[in-house]
Amino acid sequence: MDDDVSVDFGEDGLVPAVAQDAGTGEVLMLAYVSPEALEQTRETGRAHYYSRSRDELWEKGATSGHVQTVEEVRVDCDADTLLYLVDQEGGACHTGHRSCFYRTVDGETVGEQVFDPDTVYE
Repeated sequence: MDDDVSVDFGEDGLVPAVAQDAGTGEVLMLAYVSPEALEQTRETGRAHYYSRSRDELWEKGATSGHVQTVEEVRVDCDADTLLYLVDQEGGACHTGHRSCFYRTVDGETVGEQVFDPDTVYE
């Protein structure tokens, strides 16, 4: 049996985490993870992140209901970035899109909006 990898949370205590659809491979979002967020993710099987703007731990979908069930957590070769392979309920983006990467740098919308954020975040 393998030993747990020691994740390098760096000076600020956070690592980036990419959430990717476990079935399709679609990249859904990027967020940051603290040691506590990783521990909660592993314990509950639901994605937890650390909000830098709110300075708090948060569970993805706690407000919207659009939870991420985590099938697997991977760590990169430098142990300073995580990959969450998830089953996404509804949309991953607070704008209502399935993925946060729903537009090109030229401003073209290429992703699907799957919910109305005004209704969800009243």
